[in-house]
Amino acid sequence: MHLRLLPLFLLSIGLPAACAKNPESIAPVLMPGGMYNHMTCDQARAERLRLGDILAALETRQRSAETGDAIGVFLIGVPVASLTGGDRAGLIAAERGKVLVLDARLQRC
Repeated sequence: MHLRLLPLFLLSIGLPAACAKNPESIAPVLMPGGMYNHMTCDQARAERLRLGDILAALETRQRSAETGDAIGVFLIGVPVASLTGGDRAGLIAAERGKVLVLDARLQRC
């Protein structure tokens, strides 16, 4: 009798792991340290502002994906946003890595 519930139990464990993460929990990706060395300080400041805007927009979309996944799992058992390409975790990690490198570059200005 309990063996019939095993697939349901395993599914309930696996689906939340497939859900979109909270943007605050996404770690930056390591980027090459000198990727912004060719920029002047003014160019680096402008790029930092641009990356900040991109990161803010990605985080907003990620929060929506996180909410959509939670609702999808609750209603139909499927993380809909993650399965349809709404998860932006990889892009957020990359942009955060760029921001760290750029902030290090700006410390020399």
